[in-house]
Amino acid sequence: MLKFLKSLIGSAPEKQVSLTFEEVPLWLDDREKAAHDAVSAEVQEPIHNIRNATASLQLMVNNLKGADQDPETHPKIKSIAKNSLPLFLKAMNFSLAKELPDEPEEFYTAAVECVKGALNAVRGQGRYLMVAFPEEMKETKAGIDAIGREINVMTKALGRFKAETARIEAARSAYTALCDARTNLERSFGREERIRSRIAEIGERLDAITAETARLSADPTLLTLDAERDRCAELVRQRDSLMRHYASLTMTSSHVLRKAEKIATRKHLSKEVHILKDSMDILSDLEVAAAETVARALDMACPVVQKMIDDGDILLKNKEERAIFSDTVKFSGEVSGLCTRYRELEKLCRESEECLLSHPVLSRMKSLERENEQLKSKRLFEEEEQKDLIEWRTKLQTTVPLLQEELVKKLKEIVGETVQFQVNEPVRG
Repeated sequence: MLKFLKSLIGSAPEKQVSLTFEEVPLWLDDREKAAHDAVSAEVQEPIHNIRNATASLQLMVNNLKGADQDPETHPKIKSIAKNSLPLFLKAMNFSLAKELPDEPEEFYTAAVECVKGALNAVRGQGRYLMVAFPEEMKETKAGIDAIGREINVMTKALGRFKAETARIEAARSAYTALCDARTNLERSFGREERIRSRIAEIGERLDAITAETARLSADPTLLTLDAERDRCAELVRQRDSLMRHYASLTMTSSHVLRKAEKIATRKHLSKEVHILKDSMDILSDLEVAAAETVARALDMACPVVQKMIDDGDILLKNKEERAIFSDTVKFSGEVSGLCTRYRELEKLCRESEECLLSHPVLSRMKSLERENEQLKSKRLFEEEEQKDLIEWRTKLQTTVPLLQEELVKKLKEIVGETVQFQVNEPVRG
């Protein structure tokens, strides 16, 4: 054991190690190689002994084939031994004939399996041979014990080796964690620079948009559009006023038509019901119908309603209803005229708006307005990204010293003494 430890940690003056950050991986590789070389040297003798003991044991077991039983052995025992011996020999040869690799850890695993198999054979079929072949079985157990003692020597050596490699792996993990943290910190500065650059570019473009918008707003050609704007606004006002009047008339007439439809339904006047429903559908539609369509529907529906009014089936409740149905021809003409005028105004409004929108200066200003909103949204996103990045980096920066301390601790566990650790290229920040 002393030889193994000396081979790993060296003499006392070499226990104190000075390392830079970049030297750690190679140093750990050297430590691992030294540990592997040391354990290979330490187990060389027990491996040699195990191979010899295994071969001797296999020869000893196979000699049982020709061994003579004690003449005074009970016939029943002789019979049992005769039946058990082939099974015992087969089990032992199966275990002892297994290949033993050269690599120490693989050799150890195979040797353990070999001994387990041999012990199982002795405790199994072998127990029936103890009386028939007492000396041979005693020698067999002694041979197995000899292999077991050498395995125990290997167990201690490999245990120390595994403990050492576990410390090395722990140091590697600590180094990787510190390396990743340093790398991520370094990358974060580059990423922040790119974000700052994009924010600056967006700011420059927004300033350019502001300047161009101001210049376009002072463009003399815009003054000629004032009259067109006023005309467009007046057309819209007329259209909306006409629409309100149309809606008032059709809503009032639809109320009376609905009464008439209910009466026609009650009287089973299917033709009249169909006429009234068609008229109500046209008048209540959100889209203003063509003048001809409205006139045709009212010319068919108004006589039906008028007859019900004359027969006393419908009572007109207010002056608006009486005004409409006191002269249905006039009402039909008025609604048709409103439809015609509405469509004319709608066309004029659309043409005026298209004229305004198609003006090159206004079109450009609209485009700049859209771009301005998009860039402001993008800048806000970039600023949030920058804020989150800085917060993340601040947290990560606090972990770097802790990770460095952890690495030094793991290196110290390997060396057993103080480790002087140097970080030659500190991360920005």
